[in-house]
Amino acid sequence: QVQLVESGGGLVQAGGSLRLSCAASGRTFSSYAMGWFRQAPGKERDFVAAISWSGGSTYYADSVKGRFTISRDNAKNTVYLQMNSLKPEDTAVYYCAAMRYYSGSYYYTGQYDYWGQGTQVTVSS
Repeated sequence: QVQLVESGGGLVQAGGSLRLSCAASGRTFSSYAMGWFRQAPGKERDFVAAISWSGGSTYYADSVKGRFTISRDNAKNTVYLQMNSLKPEDTAVYYCAAMRYYSGSYYYTGQYDYWGQGTQVTVSS
């Protein structure tokens, strides 16, 4: 069992930056791949970024590539999402998720086993 708690969301102007954190409980954090997803009002939960269990591989949605960076610190049981050059369309609730066994893709919500409660990110124009 893994419990995930996101933090770091807030209100920021367009062009600004935020750093999201996701703290995980449990001693097996380093064996999980981790992902970030986001959900805007009235829309589906969409993939943002993912990182392999070792941190050696990262994956991004085209919409955030070059602006967002995912990273992890296995010693601290924490995964991060550094978000730069934020746009109003980045406004959403951001969720972190943990995947116990890789099943061929990082991009789909159904492949993740545990989810956090989410943190709101609002980008004003």
